[in-house]
Amino acid sequence: MTTTYTGVLRKMRTHADDNNNVHYTLPIGDENVDINALIGNEISLTYNGEINCVHCNRKTKKSFNQGYCYPCLISLAQCDSCIIKPEKCHYHEGTCREPEWGEAHCFNEHFVYLANTGTVKVGITRQITDGVSTRWMDQGATQATVMLRVPDRLTSGLVETLCKEHIADKTNWRTMLKGKPEDVDLLQVKQELLEKIATNLDALKQEKGLQAVSEVTTTTHDIHYPVNDYPVKIKSLNLDKDPSFSGVLKGIKGQYWLLDNDRVINIRKFAGYNATLTC
Repeated sequence: MTTTYTGVLRKMRTHADDNNNVHYTLPIGDENVDINALIGNEISLTYNGEINCVHCNRKTKKSFNQGYCYPCLISLAQCDSCIIKPEKCHYHEGTCREPEWGEAHCFNEHFVYLANTGTVKVGITRQITDGVSTRWMDQGATQATVMLRVPDRLTSGLVETLCKEHIADKTNWRTMLKGKPEDVDLLQVKQELLEKIATNLDALKQEKGLQAVSEVTTTTHDIHYPVNDYPVKIKSLNLDKDPSFSGVLKGIKGQYWLLDNDRVINIRKFAGYNATLTC
């Protein structure tokens, strides 16, 4: 017996259970589909030729920034370049696209973290829920630990910039999808990194206030993904070029489905696409 779901795709929602096993739900139209339950089964996904902006729902011929139409891309604060590079926050200059949005999302606690996504990277996140950040799960991190707490997004970006001189801030998605990486002593990496940035971090504290940046004492979180088999030679699927595919779902990691024959697809990339899922 097959089941069909049709509607606009959104990025998969994630949550971790008490053992840090990641569970995925796919919003499609008005439904929320348990994707973990489909692992090992034959599925198919077909793009129906329409895209709706994930913010304003208007039809758009092209998706920008993982689901937005062009007018939203150039007008929303959440699509501004400072979201990718928070050290370039310009709220204090009076030029924020949406000051109220900025006040709600950028002027609250942020955390600078280390994660193992195949190689160790530094990053920032706004929320830590039950010990595991959604951001870590979206990036496919198998280990993560919080390093520092800061009062706002701008400060988190400035700290991240100091760290980027010594450690990567990007996830290599191909490396992330090729298997479970070897464990790393993130607490040791954390201490070594803090020593390397100590002088510049002290200068930042003098500028922002001594309490603006504080070290967080925490453990390393091991995160587990529902994957039966990893791809050997990755073949990326693109709904714009191949609007329909089918195959056995081998696993899920980050925002990717891992299918048979080494095929993968980044579901988040196609947020806003009207599609039909058959499973």
